[in-house]
Amino acid sequence: MKLSKYTLFIICALGLAACNDIDDISTQGDGLTEAQNKLTVKLIPSRIEADFNGMFSMMGKPSLVFGEDADRADDFGFIMAAISQDAEGPDLVFPNSGYNWFSSCGSLTSRDPSYANPYIRYAVPYMQIKIANDLIRNYVSSEAEIETAEFSDEEKNKVAQCLAIRAFDYLSLAPYFQYSYAAGAQDEPCVPLATLDIEDYTHNPRATVKEVYDLVIKNLTWAIDNLDETRKSKMNINKNVALGLRARAYLATEQWALAADDAEKAAAGFTPASIEEVSTPTFYNIEDHNWIWGYDMTTDIANSSYATSCSWIGSFSKNSYSCGVAVYAMINNLLYAKIPATDVRKGWWLDEKLHSPLLSTIEWEGVKGDEISTLRIADVKEAYLPYTNVKFGAPQIPTETNDSDWPLMRVEEMILIQAEGYAKSGDEAKAKEILSNFVKTYRDSSYTIPAASTRSLVDEIWFQRRVELWGEGFSWADMMRLNKPLVRFHDDKSNEPDAFRYNLPANDSWLLMRFPQDEINTNFGVNDNTGGTAPTLGQNPTLRDGVTD
Repeated sequence: MKLSKYTLFIICALGLAACNDIDDISTQGDGLTEAQNKLTVKLIPSRIEADFNGMFSMMGKPSLVFGEDADRADDFGFIMAAISQDAEGPDLVFPNSGYNWFSSCGSLTSRDPSYANPYIRYAVPYMQIKIANDLIRNYVSSEAEIETAEFSDEEKNKVAQCLAIRAFDYLSLAPYFQYSYAAGAQDEPCVPLATLDIEDYTHNPRATVKEVYDLVIKNLTWAIDNLDETRKSKMNINKNVALGLRARAYLATEQWALAADDAEKAAAGFTPASIEEVSTPTFYNIEDHNWIWGYDMTTDIANSSYATSCSWIGSFSKNSYSCGVAVYAMINNLLYAKIPATDVRKGWWLDEKLHSPLLSTIEWEGVKGDEISTLRIADVKEAYLPYTNVKFGAPQIPTETNDSDWPLMRVEEMILIQAEGYAKSGDEAKAKEILSNFVKTYRDSSYTIPAASTRSLVDEIWFQRRVELWGEGFSWADMMRLNKPLVRFHDDKSNEPDAFRYNLPANDSWLLMRFPQDEINTNFGVNDNTGGTAPTLGQNPTLRDGVTD
């Protein structure tokens, strides 16, 4: 049953659904510390298989953290975190309305430790780490034993996938709680490590940035050496995925040549989506040839829920927040303006006149082309806003099931990692060759790399990442990894709402996430991030990032 706009307004007003994420998280007796605790009883084989499968399905499961009774439209695992992280960055714009559950990301009031949004984003990785640790403990009792234990082939593959998932989770936490290697923060406190060796989770201090990435790389190296070549589905992890994750870790730790090498190996067997394939709304099918790893959102998991990517970042659902109350995910017009008209990706978003060539390839129940932009159906679809994205499609347009899959790793990302790795390790010629071949072949046949006086090669690669990976969860991590400022507007130029229109320098302490209240209350070893003040309208108008200048 659809909720009318009036019903949604009443729910928000009564505080029952906290659409602006203003509900406090009450302190729970178990809290996150208990969620990280060890399981002391070994699982039966059927439970092992169920928990193993659940470790992957939880990544996009609606109502994962707060449960179905809470009916939170922003509670859907890692996918929600990816959207949140991009909404905090410079390029993904949501309207500032009472229906925007991600408004705390735009305003960066998500730094409040009692808010639900940062709680979900912190809790989900540790929930997944706990399941991974529980599964590993069926075979060994310490981290050291992993290196020496004699596993069967099946056990070895399961342990390898658990270690890779654990690494993925730390990669999903580290860039948000501390500055990067580029900022010289290797020895600064990052996040607590939940390993097999932790005895007391109530006094588990933050590991340093270096310690976190050292564990990530160690776990992924073991996984790469021991994973099967095959997998049940693209939701599972194989060697390509683990190599891709390690390429991300090497990029973050400034091991450029190693990052390029791993990314090239991770890309083996996959080809980018063609210009023709991305000339219509796509990015919804895990079986696409350019997806290395993804989330298979079945109709049973989605359950037509508002708590799905299709409801929030998609623009084609009859059962969504985006269409139902015009909370459309838009591109910042500063970035949009930099995309050449010859680039097929320009059409991934509407222009200021609500036009995109991608709309000519689809229809909404008989309405075709740009007329879809202005189509309005009460309590179902509002007119699109300028710069609304049409990048993310759906298995059927319009959809009511909200069962669009989610990309966790695409071959295009691996190609851009290769380009950055070569550029920063001193082989700019190789970097330019890789970058030019990719863009000219798969996105813009007229492409030429800008002159260094216009944009540096490294900034050009960042520009390509910002356009190609828009909405997929990389924006904030890239900004922090490159030690760049947050630039959302130039003078009076930006389609950011007033509450979200500000810039922050790269060393501003407000950029760092705060730990949820539950973690602070139950883990006495954690010292929270402090400093900085909530940004205000028009702050730092002269800041520039090297891409949208």
